[in-house]
Amino acid sequence: MDRKPINLSTSSKAAFIDGDITHIARAMRLSLQGDLAGPILPATYWRERLWKLLDNSSLTHPQLCAVDSLLLQLDQFEAQPPLAWDELAPATAALFPPTHEAGAAHRA
Repeated sequence: MDRKPINLSTSSKAAFIDGDITHIARAMRLSLQGDLAGPILPATYWRERLWKLLDNSSLTHPQLCAVDSLLLQLDQFEAQPPLAWDELAPATAALFPPTHEAGAAHRA
């Protein structure tokens, strides 16, 4: 069976690229916020994805603007110093006030 490569039309390529940009815009922010261990995917990963999109010569002007905006967001994220643990609010030892006096004997 002969397989022919699928040639996407210009509108299909644009829709595919739009979808990729939308996905990156949504996932990048959540990924960079990460959790206490840090970002889920580093900024370098997202920058490489965006550069691959820029290598595509068929980007429209709005697509170029969107990719540029995402690259600027990455620059801003990397320019911010990471939050130091010392700057975080201290954890409270007890979430609720004690219901009995400290050192009081248990009465039966």
